[in-house]
Amino acid sequence: MAQKKSLPMTIDIGISDANRKKIAAGLSQLLADSYTLYLMTHNFHWNVTGPQFNTLHTMFMAQYTEQWAALDIIAERIRALGYPAPGTYSEFVKRASIKEVEGVPKATDMVRHLVKAQEATAKTARKLFPLVDAADDQPTADVLTQRIDVHEKTAWMLRSLLED
Repeated sequence: MAQKKSLPMTIDIGISDANRKKIAAGLSQLLADSYTLYLMTHNFHWNVTGPQFNTLHTMFMAQYTEQWAALDIIAERIRALGYPAPGTYSEFVKRASIKEVEGVPKATDMVRHLVKAQEATAKTARKLFPLVDAADDQPTADVLTQRIDVHEKTAWMLRSLLED
């Protein structure tokens, strides 16, 4: 006897299907920016040289480690809303507002690139707030608040390295 295929359960968490879809799309952009930032930071960790090598190498490692953990949090929120999380380079490139850095920049230029990427990721998270607030989606708002805090603080710390 053939087994009957079961239909997926509907999601009933107090957020409309339309809002869940829009929030998941916004979180997918945040995931793409976050992954691009993670990859940039890890690349710079591997390739930094010069008088600030030890400071930057260590700082970049702390940053990419934190970013790696954040990727899972963002992706799992997308899944909790009922949508697949993007997970390929091609999907990330389509969605990310951050562009890849070609070659190996000098250490100071690495810091400048990372400041811009941290700020861009904070802006991507911040622009989701009106939708999340309107949908009464506190868990996503919590994720966004935490991410914005990390990205703004990290951008400030990196900018501080560029001051005389």
